[in-house]
Amino acid sequence: MDAYPQLRHDLTLARSALDRGELDRAARHLAGALPHAPTLPEIHELLSRLAVHADDALDLFPLDPHAPAGRVAAHAHLLAAAGRPEDGLPLLAAASGTTPAVDWAGVPWVSDPLLGGRIDPDALARTVMRLCTAVGDPAPKAAAAPLRPYLTVVRHTVEAHGEHAMLLGAGSALARRLGEARLAVDWATRGARSRPSKLGEIWLGYAYRSAGRIPEALAALRRAVMYDPDDLSVYADVAATLADLGRVEEALNWTERALERDPQFDCVVHTAHRLRYRVDGDVAHLVALADFIRDHPDDTHEHTDLDECCRGSAWLSGMPAGLSRLPSGQGSVDAEPSADALARLLRVASTGWPHPPAAYDRALGLVLVEPWELLALLSHPAVAGAERPGAAEIWACLGLLHHGSEEPWLDSDRRRLLLELLDGDVDRVTQAALFALITYAWVDPTARPDVATLVAGRFAEAAGGPRARAVAELALATPELDRSTRELAAAAVRVPAVPRQRGRSYLLRWLRK
Repeated sequence: MDAYPQLRHDLTLARSALDRGELDRAARHLAGALPHAPTLPEIHELLSRLAVHADDALDLFPLDPHAPAGRVAAHAHLLAAAGRPEDGLPLLAAASGTTPAVDWAGVPWVSDPLLGGRIDPDALARTVMRLCTAVGDPAPKAAAAPLRPYLTVVRHTVEAHGEHAMLLGAGSALARRLGEARLAVDWATRGARSRPSKLGEIWLGYAYRSAGRIPEALAALRRAVMYDPDDLSVYADVAATLADLGRVEEALNWTERALERDPQFDCVVHTAHRLRYRVDGDVAHLVALADFIRDHPDDTHEHTDLDECCRGSAWLSGMPAGLSRLPSGQGSVDAEPSADALARLLRVASTGWPHPPAAYDRALGLVLVEPWELLALLSHPAVAGAERPGAAEIWACLGLLHHGSEEPWLDSDRRRLLLELLDGDVDRVTQAALFALITYAWVDPTARPDVATLVAGRFAEAAGGPRARAVAELALATPELDRSTRELAAAAVRVPAVPRQRGRSYLLRWLRK
């Protein structure tokens, strides 16, 4: 949506309100205009006019806990105009943390070298660390330029106050988030040298990793452990860095050492499961990680290990390419689904998902579509002939999981309906139904033995046929699948596709052997 008409509208109304002396109304419209063009001179001129006419213009932009970013930024600019830019900067940084890609800090007073002499280095370090937490690691690409003025503030403050270890470390953390690896290493090195500490070594280790200097990163993180052997998060960092060097077994030793101290320490648990999966590719490690995430919703911070391990794997992170080439499995339609049901299905029918539990959660909205409509949609022309063949079938089956969820799994209608869809040859619908069963096994441990048995049986039926690989890919994503079936499925995935007769005889010979 083009924001320009709304911007001009807000500015016109703000100007008119100022002319009439309606200062509260003018303030509301200026706060609404700022997010659209935070560096527009016209907005700042109107803020100056408002400050002249108001006894205390700051009161027109109250800072309650849920204040919108535009109001917070306006308060910051008024503080700077009143000669208190050091008080305004944390507010502007808070606005940047809310919407990092907006150029909140691209105004002259932020980049003024005089600000570096006024601001307290400790306070600036805290502001930068809060900003780092808000924007993520790395920051979104679109945020690199808008956030760069904060690096300028750090540079000016260091020049004014000398080598300040905490500020240099925090500045290094922001620099590497913005892709400034060399600057991150420079500042972290100076900070660690100025005041050696565990935190300084951690910042230095992260900076070296961002620059691709893995051995130096490892050395810095080992020094951090020496400062505080009880900080298990550093053990996870050491393990991850060792893995980057290809020393996975040594990395696992570090996670085991940490887990002996605290088996529930989230950073180590995530790292350990990711590394174990890297060693043997067994999906059991990812299922265990998903269980841990479900049972520990209040982790110390957001982790991405499960997403990263699933990325690029068939069914774990999305629909495999071969699914669209399978027949649709469509039959006759006894009931016509509503247009609303079709729209809801197509709205969620993406070809990718971060991991199976995320796919289950995304399908929750389909609880508003009746089960008979979801079944009817499987053979609907708009689904069978969709631009992304297979996606809608997957989500229709996932939607069935959310109906009658209070019923015990083995006696549930959702299980019965999905089993009925497994009849017949392997096609897009049977694949989708199998994936729904597997997804439910990921989120409900009590269903795992049953689903593993069902998948193993379906794979045995398909073994040696032209669809063996298709079912094998699903089998490899199944929790608690027996070892022999998993090994056969892995072999089927590795075997190139061959015509039906040759494929069957080859696999049968392989099985006998």
